[in-house]
Amino acid sequence: MENNMGIKDKLKENSNKILNIASENATKAFDYPKIKSQQIKDAINAKVREKAVLATKARLVENHKTFDDYSDEELEIIIADEERKIVDDLKTKSLVVALAALGLNFFV
Repeated sequence: MENNMGIKDKLKENSNKILNIASENATKAFDYPKIKSQQIKDAINAKVREKAVLATKARLVENHKTFDDYSDEELEIIIADEERKIVDDLKTKSLVVALAALGLNFFV
């Protein structure tokens, strides 16, 4: 009978599967150490880094500075501080919300 399913039935079935997966994970807290997928961890790290660099740029602009005003080591410290702030903020969110906040698709 499954082969005779119309497109609406197939979409409905797939939507239900996605909804079930999302609802199972919607209440799980964002707990980075417990994420098993290295691919997801790599994507999270890349997005956190990207957001931290943007936050660093904003921080420097506020102080009328540029990257050239700092050594690589000083910039790493500032970026690491911004990364820490982002990760701390993510810890207060569910996994799904945290991934969405980073602009990552739930099914990375």
